[in-house]
Amino acid sequence: MSLQSNRLISLDALRGFTIAAMIMVNFPGMEEYVYFTLQHTKWNGLSFTDNIAPVFLFVIGVSIVFAYNKRLADGTAKSGLYKKIVTRSLKIFAVGMFLNLMPDFDFGNVRWTGTLHRIAFVFLFCAIIFLNTNWRRQAWIAAVLLVGYWLLLTLAPTPGVGKVMLEPGVNIVAWFDSKFLPGKMWQGTWDPESILSTIPSVVSGITGMLAGRLMISSYTPYEKVSYLMTAGVFSSVIGYFWGLTFPVNENLWTSSFVLVTSGFACLLLGAMYLLVDIKGYTKWTRVGIIFGANAITAYVMADILALFFYRAWFGEVPLNEKVVTALINGGVQPELASLLYALFFVAVNFIPVYILYRKKIYIKL
Repeated sequence: MSLQSNRLISLDALRGFTIAAMIMVNFPGMEEYVYFTLQHTKWNGLSFTDNIAPVFLFVIGVSIVFAYNKRLADGTAKSGLYKKIVTRSLKIFAVGMFLNLMPDFDFGNVRWTGTLHRIAFVFLFCAIIFLNTNWRRQAWIAAVLLVGYWLLLTLAPTPGVGKVMLEPGVNIVAWFDSKFLPGKMWQGTWDPESILSTIPSVVSGITGMLAGRLMISSYTPYEKVSYLMTAGVFSSVIGYFWGLTFPVNENLWTSSFVLVTSGFACLLLGAMYLLVDIKGYTKWTRVGIIFGANAITAYVMADILALFFYRAWFGEVPLNEKVVTALINGGVQPELASLLYALFFVAVNFIPVYILYRKKIYIKL
């Protein structure tokens, strides 16, 4: 297995740093000691953590362009590409189910949604859309999906309630899951990776595809940066003002949330492209590139290693609680102690992906 050549260093680094950030926020030293912005917003609003998943979906969209544009240009049959796309999506979904079942494998109380599940669906739909449309149609698809989702959530009353609701557990999204989503839901009466919210999450991937189209265009590097940064500002501003009436909300993955986070992702990619691929400041990207080379593997590895670094065995106090408590007793602020352990765990996860990188092993599901 080998990495594709002629890749954007900035894109690989952004993918890796996003995965590292995902591990950091998913595994704090202790759940009760976490800085506000390193937690998911409880409902409306936007924290650093809320940006991570949409940025990763944006990166998937950009990567789809680089992965399939050359194959289409070479005349590769779409039928073969469809088979690979569906197979990869099923593999990612299956790994997500494995992580949901781990470590008890209680099939009677399993959750059928999650981060990898959403990644699988977004990759599937975005890749198929890319193979069959140009960038203009992709933009129209994105616009129709965002507006349609907005109209659905703001005009359709929740059955049984009789009025439009956007509160947790009583909105149309939660109702739809209660009727059609098997298994348990993450929050009991609702799930942040719901069926309906997958629709706008696909748009997060499409915005990445639009950015990817720009990156492979004939524009000069500085023109690409200019367009990325401009698009990022406009998307974020439009999302902000839309959010005044349709709140920015990760749990519902609202249309305003998509625009704000995709805008931030454009700004990130534009800045990194300028610094790394144009200016040549590459040294600081090495950690991101190594994580990015085996991004999904790193994510899966974190869940497995967490069994040893966060779980109590044989009645013992978990390692994370021992370390964080010791740091707090030593005078370290509780939130900082929790963050330091989270960063330590990120470093632990860096070891296996570094070994894979050194051996030029790139695991692609």
